[in-house]
Amino acid sequence: MTYDIGVRLIAEFMGTAIMVALGNGSVANVDLKGTKGNGSDWMLIAVGYGAGVMIPAMVIGGISGNHINPAFTIGLAVAGMFPWAEVLPYLAAQFLGAMFGQLWVVAAYKPHYDLTVNTQHVLGTFSTISATKSKFNGFINEFIGSFILFFGALGITKAPFFQDNLGTAHMALGFLVATLVASFGGPTGPALNPARDLGPRILHQLLPLRHKGSSDWGYAWVPVVAPILAAITAILLYKTVFM
Repeated sequence: MTYDIGVRLIAEFMGTAIMVALGNGSVANVDLKGTKGNGSDWMLIAVGYGAGVMIPAMVIGGISGNHINPAFTIGLAVAGMFPWAEVLPYLAAQFLGAMFGQLWVVAAYKPHYDLTVNTQHVLGTFSTISATKSKFNGFINEFIGSFILFFGALGITKAPFFQDNLGTAHMALGFLVATLVASFGGPTGPALNPARDLGPRILHQLLPLRHKGSSDWGYAWVPVVAPILAAITAILLYKTVFM
């Protein structure tokens, strides 16, 4: 079934919002002071982001294609697998959805934001941060993680094994993201998604948080550019070799 562009944009908006809410919500639960999960380990965040991708895929995957990621949309368009006329509307829905999902996180955890004086922990619930303050290492990490994500996502959704069982494919996507966060989360977060990082970072700049600190705009280009370049490379490679 083919859905009208308006319906697909709503699906992308809601899917991205849910992804950010569940993913960054798990970060807030671990890093913000006084939460029930404060001090938990990185695996809680990996599970949060894995489910944050899997659940939207199950809900809207058959409607919009479950891009929920501007890099994926752009990569598909470059490879001739998505119409360029729909790229900007998809990107707008994704960025707005990411900001909306982040507002849910802030609303739910507002008392804990007020208690948290570590500004890096506050920023980390919005966007990514290079653990070594290295843009170069951050770029490498984001590119590798994003390449695996997009190459794997395309392979999973196009594999004959999953064609008759998209539910299993969507579960596999969730496990893929959870594994990426567990394996490549140490250096940067990671973002793997321009909307997931830039949308909430803009909100971090705008919202009157008590212990906000810097939004780190000097690093902000890394989790935008690296996933886009990785998506184009991974999708073109998969299409050239396997399709």
